[in-house]
Order: sequence, then structure tokens, then C-alpha cells
Amino acid sequence: MKRFLAALRARNLEFVRDRSALSWAFVMPVLIVLGFGFGLSGEPAPQYKVGVLGPAEPRPVFLDTPHIGFVPLTDAAAARTKVERHQIDLLVEPAARRYWVNTESPRGALAERLLRGSDGGAAWTRETLSGRVIRYVDWLIPGLLAMNMMWSALYGVGYVLVRYRKNGVLKRLRATPLNAVEFLAAQVASRLLLVLTVSTLVYAGTDALVGFAMFGSYLNLLLVFALGATSLIGIGLVVASRLATEEMADGLLNLISWPMMFLSGIWFSLEGMHPWVLALARLFPLTHVTDAARAIMIDGAGLAQIAPQLGVLAAFSLVGLGLGAALFRWE
Repeated sequence: MKRFLAALRARNLEFVRDRSALSWAFVMPVLIVLGFGFGLSGEPAPQYKVGVLGPAEPRPVFLDTPHIGFVPLTDAAAARTKVERHQIDLLVEPAARRYWVNTESPRGALAERLLRGSDGGAAWTRETLSGRVIRYVDWLIPGLLAMNMMWSALYGVGYVLVRYRKNGVLKRLRATPLNAVEFLAAQVASRLLLVLTVSTLVYAGTDALVGFAMFGSYLNLLLVFALGATSLIGIGLVVASRLATEEMADGLLNLISWPMMFLSGIWFSLEGMHPWVLALARLFPLTHVTDAARAIMIDGAGLAQIAPQLGVLAAFSLVGLGLGAALFRWE
């Protein structure tokens, strides 16, 4: 335990004394949040998004309306929540000839007029919902925190261990009583502690400036980010287990991180995307972190609702950490 704590303290001090890395970890996510929060605080682009609940038969003429994105949905309760949160402008159920509209949504009112004006005046049953509007910045912050966590977890372990190996630090540590398990455990614990600390401070600071929607439990959110960070640290550990050059590590980490950043639903919703894109996104732990965090913050989901995402992240963590430890070499 003394050797583990000594290695943990040394790694923490190394990060804190690196002023450039420390500053970047705090400043970059705050600037992105503020930029999107205030730069895109006006009306969104004039395009409607309509949810289609159940089978589209008999098919109404409304579903052929141009310039409207139709999203197939199967869970009625989740679909109505999307209307309440202004995530979709209208929800229609063609089989029952009824629809749901948010009375507080101007876009929903216009989409309703388009529906009423279609099908030659065919009768539709109207049901109303209400709820607070979810701004783009509210939707963005869970993915942004996850992205910042991804960079810190991957590079904070993968890049650093390769640098240690290249500079001969690992070779010197091998001559000490510190064994590989103690050393790797200290690296993982240090990075996990730093990732959670930075994420908490960034969330609190930007929330004080912008004010985010938070309908769920903070403890559940912390659990999601802890499991997500551990799974990403495991990936970084696998990358760094044998590599000897920082250039190769940088290339592999970029190859892993950039697809995750663009295909994990951080910047835009994946609803309505091609099934192959959705299948690929499910292979990334960052997708499950983002989905679970949004479910907690925006929909107020509990542990039962996010259990599938937690299970996937736990599996990623066990496989990544186990494989990284098995493949690790000092030289």
C-alpha cells in the first residue's frame, strides 16, 4: 500500500505541476460551452422534427411533407417525454390517427398546422403536453463533459506511459520494489481521480454561468462518469502496454478518439441516422456515457433506466483494464 500511495502521489504531483495541461483541461471545455451556449442561443434552424409512433399504416399524406425530419419511435412514454422537452416538434401515431403537441412550443404549433392542413382535412385526435424547453447547451453539456473526459483518460494514461517507457522511467521503476500491478493501479487511480475532479469543477463552473437542466441524481451522474472514465482509461492502457514511441501512441489514440468524438452523439443527435452508423456508434464507450448522462440530466432517469449503458461500460472497463495489465511490459 505504501508503494501504491507513493506512485499515486507522484503521478498527481506531475499532473498538477504541468501548468499547460492543467490549464487546458479546465479552459477548453468552458470555452466550448460558452461559445455554443451564447453563440447558438437564438432560434434554431427552420427545420421540423416529427416523431412517428408505431407503424405508419394507413400512411397519411403528412409523412410525405418535405423539409420535415420524421423519426420512428416505439416507446410511447419516451416519445411523449421528447415532446415535453422540445426535442421533437410533434408526435404522431398514424394507426390511431392522433398526435401530441407541446402547447409551449412555437415550432410545434406550426408543425400542427401542417398536419391539420394535410390529408384533405382528415380527422386527427389532438392531445397536448407541456414542459420546459431543452436548449442546445443543455443537450450539449453531457456530451462535452464526456468528450473532455475521453481526451484526459486516453492521453493521460496512454501517452504518458509511452513517454515513461521512451525516457527510461519505466526501466528505473522496474529496479524498485514497485511491481507492475501496483504501478498500473496507481496510474489508473490517479487519472480517474483527476478526471472526476476536473469534470466536477467544469460542470459546477459552467452551470453557474449558463444554468443547465438537471432532473436526475448527481450520484447517478457521478457513477456514469466514473465507469466511463475507467473504460476509457482501460483503452489507453491497452494502447500503451507495448508501444515504445510517442508518435505511434499519438497516431493510435487519434485513430480511436476522433471517430468516437464524431459518432457518439456529442454534437448532434443520432436519431434517424443510417442503421450502420448507429451500430458503429454502439461499439464506442463514449456513446454509452453520453446517452446515460443525457438520460439522467434531461429525462431524470434512474439506475434502472440506464442499467444497459452501465453494464456495457462495466464490461469495457473489465476487458480494457485486464487486457492492458496482461499485455503491459516495462521495456
